[in-house]
Amino acid sequence: MNAELGRLRVAMLAPVSWPVPPVGYGPWEQVVSNLTEELVKNGHEVTLFAATGSKTSAHLVPTVPQAFSLWPESERNAPRRFNPVSGLLEGPPDFRAIEQQHIATCIEAARDGGFDVVHSHLHVYALVFSRLILCPFVSSLHGAAWVKSNHHVFDLYREQPFVSLSDAERQLKPDLNYVATVYNGIQLDAFPLCTNKKDYLLFAGRLAPEKGAAEAVQIAKRAGIPLRMAGMIEPQHQAYFDERIKPHLDDHNVTYLGLLSQRDLAPQYQQAAAVLFPISWCEPCSMVGIEAQCSGTPIIGTRNGYLPELIKHGETGFLVESVVEAADAVQRLAEINPLTCRANVEARFSASKMATGYERVYRRLIEHNA
Repeated sequence: MNAELGRLRVAMLAPVSWPVPPVGYGPWEQVVSNLTEELVKNGHEVTLFAATGSKTSAHLVPTVPQAFSLWPESERNAPRRFNPVSGLLEGPPDFRAIEQQHIATCIEAARDGGFDVVHSHLHVYALVFSRLILCPFVSSLHGAAWVKSNHHVFDLYREQPFVSLSDAERQLKPDLNYVATVYNGIQLDAFPLCTNKKDYLLFAGRLAPEKGAAEAVQIAKRAGIPLRMAGMIEPQHQAYFDERIKPHLDDHNVTYLGLLSQRDLAPQYQQAAAVLFPISWCEPCSMVGIEAQCSGTPIIGTRNGYLPELIKHGETGFLVESVVEAADAVQRLAEINPLTCRANVEARFSASKMATGYERVYRRLIEHNA
């Protein structure tokens, strides 16, 4: 077996909402890209199952015509209607069926013994295939257990190996077979250190209630410092944005920058005085906090989710309980050394560190499966 010689044969099953790596949004796809490239760099044989248009130094198996987010609007929004000429019911693509075909392509390849391990980043949707192959099938949760309606699927497959992205993530479904915690890792050179900060705060991420977007506005206004906001407005949160955030936008005190790519976010991280992270949910391991600290920028966040595992209070940011505490923490930002923020990421949240963690997981599972 290649694994015994040190070289692993890994099937990397990526999400297909965005290409790998994503052009703009697509945190799971970015993690998959970072991990895949590091594993290849370490000499492993990686086969990436992903959407057409993905780019990788691994062997790419394009399984769907294009990433779902890039599907033509005219097809995605096509009405369901009966065509009397063809006799068929026509309409938009069935993305769930297409995703199942994507998963099946990987499972069929694994069934023939071509891999030492299959690594899934696909929520619960690939989990139901896990018993159909002989090699280990490991899932990175990416917060999937947050959705309670999926717990019955997890219950049926709880003996399969799972990797949590933080110790905090395990509280979402404590009874699963967790074999390790491996933090998300980033490419350090994509987020250069900057020690000269400007007088603005940054909120980056989905503009959603659980992310604390409205609270970020309150914090900035109370602290008297301009706020820049960047992120996706999902359809189900459009009313939240219109009611809680849009009235405060004035292109000076509160500015919405839109949905930015990682490349465009990098300079925003670099120059911000701090990144606000007033989440109210168990965030497993957001890339935002890691990317910001890599740039030398402190985080002001709640004690929810992985933030206590990322933030060293008083050293790389501040953990707070309220809008008032967060605004008070803004006045203490001079206490934070940007070099300390950067060092924290270099030591614990690099792509190299992530790849090493997963290599240990793969080898342990392969040995147990032998």
